[in-house]
Amino acid sequence: MRVVELRRLVILAALALLAACGSTPGPQPADLTVLENPRPLRVLWSASLAEDLRYSADWPPPLVEGVDRWVFFPALVGDAIYATSRDGVVVRLDAASGRRRWRTAAETPVSSGVGADADTVAVANEDGEVVAFDAGSGKVRWRARVSSEVLAPPEVGAGMVLVRSIDNRIFAFNAVDGKRRWVYQRASVNLILHAPAGIAISGDTAYAGFPGGKLVAIALSNGGQRWEATVSVPKGSTELERVSDVVGRPALQGREVCAVAYQGRVGCYEASSGRQIWSRELSSATGVSVDARYAYVSDDKGAVQALDRSNGQSVWKQDKLSYRQLTMPLPEGQVVVIGDFEGFVHFLERESGSFVSRYETKGGAVRAVPISLPAGLLVQSEDGSLHALVP
Repeated sequence: MRVVELRRLVILAALALLAACGSTPGPQPADLTVLENPRPLRVLWSASLAEDLRYSADWPPPLVEGVDRWVFFPALVGDAIYATSRDGVVVRLDAASGRRRWRTAAETPVSSGVGADADTVAVANEDGEVVAFDAGSGKVRWRARVSSEVLAPPEVGAGMVLVRSIDNRIFAFNAVDGKRRWVYQRASVNLILHAPAGIAISGDTAYAGFPGGKLVAIALSNGGQRWEATVSVPKGSTELERVSDVVGRPALQGREVCAVAYQGRVGCYEASSGRQIWSRELSSATGVSVDARYAYVSDDKGAVQALDRSNGQSVWKQDKLSYRQLTMPLPEGQVVVIGDFEGFVHFLERESGSFVSRYETKGGAVRAVPISLPAGLLVQSEDGSLHALVP
C-alpha cells in the first residue's frame, strides 16, 4: 500500500474516532472543581522552544486544523533534556536550571518527540525522514528515511536508532552513520488509531505493540521476533469497532512488560517469554505506566485508574477528569501526574487517587506524558513551553 493511501486511512480512522467520542451533544469535558488546601508547587524553571528564533517567510510550516496534531515528547538523558516542536527546532537544556546548552534545526517539520541517549539525538517526520544529531554539539550527524509517517519518538540505545512507522514497520539504523541494520515488518491493516505507539529497549531486546492487540519482543541483533503476545482480540461488527491497537510505549519494570490496547485490554507479561501474568478489560488511547506496586492508565473516558501490578485488581479510580483528553499518568514519588487538553497538570495521591494539587501551564494542551527529572518533573505544552515543577 502506498504511503499516501495509508495516511488517508489513518486520518479517516482518527476523525471517525473523534466523531464517535465528541459529537454534539455527546459527552462534555468535566469542569474542574476548586481544590481544598492544595499542596504547594514550586516552579524550578520554565523555557520556550520559540525563543529567539528567526524564520523565513514560509517557515514554520502551517498547521492543518483537525489533522496536524502530533505529540512532542521531551527526553531526559543524564543531566540533559532534549525537546522539539512541530517547526523542527531541537534544543538541549540543563535539567537542573533550564539553561540552554545548544539549539539547532532539523530543517524540516517533525511529527514526533525526541529520542536520545548520551551520544545521539533523533527526530522524525510525517514523510518518513529521520534526522540524527550529535548529543554533545547539536550538529546533524546523518539523515535517513523510513517508509511512512512517524508518530512516536525514535528509540535510541544499544548503538542503534529504532524508528516505528505507521505502516507497521520498525527500522533499525546504526547510531553513528545511519546505515540501516534491519527492518521488522507486520501486515498492514485498513484502519489504525492515529496515536503514538513507541518502542522500549531492555538489554538485547526491543518491545513494541501493534494493531490487532499484539505485543512483540524483537532481537536487537537482527530484528528477529523472539515472541508475540495477545494483549487484546479485536471484536465488533464494523472495522471501526474492531480497531484494537496497542498504544503508547510498552512499560518495563523488573522482569515484566505491560501494555494496553484501545478498545481492548491492559495486561502485564513476562519480558523473557511473553507469558501473560494478568489481563483485564480496559481501553486507553495513551498507554500504561508502572511503578514498583501499581500500573496506571488514563482510560478512553477520562478516568485515571491504578491497578495492582501483581494481579491487575483495581486499587482506585479517579473519574472527575472525564473526557479531558488526558495524558498517560506519570507515577512520581507519592503522586501521580496527568496533563489535559486545557493545559492543566493534575497531581493525584498515589495510594488513593485523590487530588492534591494542580498547575496551569497556560501554553495550550498537554498531550505528552510528563517526564521525571532528578528533582521534580517536566511538562511540555502544545505551544512548546517547558515547565519544570517540584510537587
